[in-house]
Amino acid sequence: MILNVVKGTFFLFLTAIGIVGNIIVFVNFIYRFWRGTQKKSTHLILIHLAFANTIILLSKGLPMAIAAFGLRYLLDDIGCKVVVFLQRVAREFSICTTTLLTVVQAITISPRSSLCWRFKPKTPRKILPLFLFFWILTSLKPINLFQHIANVRANTSEAAKTDNYCYFQPESQKAKWLLLILMAMHSAMFQGVMGGAGGYMLFLLHKHHQRVLYLQISHLHKTLPEMRAAHSVLLLMLCFLFFYWTDCVLYLFLNSVLETNSAMLNIHGILTIGYASLSPFVLIQRDGGLTCCNFLSKRKTLKISVAVICQ
Repeated sequence: MILNVVKGTFFLFLTAIGIVGNIIVFVNFIYRFWRGTQKKSTHLILIHLAFANTIILLSKGLPMAIAAFGLRYLLDDIGCKVVVFLQRVAREFSICTTTLLTVVQAITISPRSSLCWRFKPKTPRKILPLFLFFWILTSLKPINLFQHIANVRANTSEAAKTDNYCYFQPESQKAKWLLLILMAMHSAMFQGVMGGAGGYMLFLLHKHHQRVLYLQISHLHKTLPEMRAAHSVLLLMLCFLFFYWTDCVLYLFLNSVLETNSAMLNIHGILTIGYASLSPFVLIQRDGGLTCCNFLSKRKTLKISVAVICQ
């Protein structure tokens, strides 16, 4: 009982702090996009990424916390299908958005004479059709899982060996592995593009660093905003790849063994929501503060100063 309370509290804390972080990033970049003089495509991408991560935490982290407290039977079969659908759509959209962010940032810092520069979106409106395509693609993909998702109440043996609120059980093991392989192929395609763009960014950042060292001019030692943003995106990409592939390896292991371990299931749950919880704080830390928060803070300081002067 005490273990369930500790586990549930930990999942609830991880989910809550992730939701707060993503809301901060969401509001911050909406403020930058609408109030900024220069509207950037990356701001629009980060708004969608924060929204997708929030959906992941609400559809995966929150039910996991509730299930950890021992309340696993709150959702019926329809509720399970809806929650798993939202989780899969948001997870796949997070993959697509992170890939798009990496590609756009790689194009942004590429030399103007390069071929990549020609594909740079001139305005954020140019990438809006991509978001529509991603939402449609990620919404259609999990539909084939509907018939295989059910509440653990319907399967007492499944309820005995897992702490989850829903379970995934196709008619045969062959069908199960086929569905898993098809889902992995889609994700691997996007991550291949992400890895290629990330490698290209590393190459450009290395060239920039060598040029700065060679010229030895004081004002060039200050990192350009585009380069700082590229460092942030690279860190975000590495964070995503770590959580995703560790989660995949552990998931395949759990589906291969006959008896599941409770500790392994808990680690898998943490890895599933790890990127959604950590990524906003990577952005906040690398961004050097929040524009909208700084603006509100300055306004408050100004009002206090005016009041003191008037007195």
